[in-house]
Amino acid sequence: VQLVESGGGLVQAGGSLRLSCAASGRTFSSYARGWFRQAPGKEREFVATINWNGGTTYYADSVKGRFTISRDNAKNTVYLQMNSLKPEDTAVYYCAAGVVVTTNIRSYDYWGRGTLVTVSS
Repeated sequence: VQLVESGGGLVQAGGSLRLSCAASGRTFSSYARGWFRQAPGKEREFVATINWNGGTTYYADSVKGRFTISRDNAKNTVYLQMNSLKPEDTAVYYCAAGVVVTTNIRSYDYWGRGTLVTVSS
């Protein structure tokens, strides 16, 4: 089972990026899918999550209104559209899958290796 993130990179403040997380080895269509991030020297934190059919989403207050999570179960993929990026969004972004849609990092059973997002000022 693998979760592989892509789409990270270097962007100027105010710019946009779209992260993707493709799953292989099993289907996650019935799982919640989440995005988390870890900045240098900080703990990993919740960013956004979406339930199995996209009907329920949660966002961290710091990204609400700027980031949008979505999923395509036919492609076994979840996305994170990030707009109006700020330098404080700089982090390694990880995708995860879990049974329950929750902001609790401990509830996610499957993790990708992360993709680096760097926002320059």
